[in-house]
Amino acid sequence: MHRSTFLVLVGCALVAGACRDGVAAGPAARAASLDADREAMVRGQLEARAIRDPRVLDAMRRVPRHRFVPEALRALAYSDAPLPIGRGQTISQPYIVAFMAQALNLRGQERVLEVGSGSGYAAAVLSLLAAEVYGIELEKELYDRSLVTIGELGYPNVHLRHGDGFVGWPEKAPFDAIVLSCAAEAIPEPLWRQLAEGGLLLYPRGSANDVQELVLVTKTAAGPRERRLAPVRFVPMRRAP
Repeated sequence: MHRSTFLVLVGCALVAGACRDGVAAGPAARAASLDADREAMVRGQLEARAIRDPRVLDAMRRVPRHRFVPEALRALAYSDAPLPIGRGQTISQPYIVAFMAQALNLRGQERVLEVGSGSGYAAAVLSLLAAEVYGIELEKELYDRSLVTIGELGYPNVHLRHGDGFVGWPEKAPFDAIVLSCAAEAIPEPLWRQLAEGGLLLYPRGSANDVQELVLVTKTAAGPRERRLAPVRFVPMRRAP
């Protein structure tokens, strides 16, 4: 359930496979164009806005975001905006995915849980930064689609589950980092229990109709220690019926 943004840009673009100079672009040309768009995204949206972690920038260069959006929207895949992916959900703009990944300061040995994995895009990015990534998605349609995409692209350390993210994935705990890609007014207790001591929990705190705060919480022996990072807007966490 990736669907947040600091800035939404409204515009239009030609769909993938459109004509250039009256000649339809072939697969190789379209692929090269998407690669160029992805590089432009990294330089113009991420590096220009204080994303400095070289591992995060490399992951954002390597993961083909266009594969995680509906085919009709692939020409917009690298725009500075969220995009709809169905079931009322969106894939977050590239900047917020990179910003959240950078905030976790992953070094490659961690086990990460993402609640609200949606299209699977953020899980794929995190998989290049951590040892294992576990994603939970409530919407069955999005889970099914993300499972296919992750399998086709080959991210063997991404593990996806259809279910209620509120309860987490207890049999795979403890996690070194937990990310909520949906807003909550407080940290769900099951997720806090599944976070390792010294681990980080990143979540948008607030209600559905307001601008929320992205909060990074460290679990310490003395209790939670939090740092407020930025205003964001995510859809709220939902429970299974």
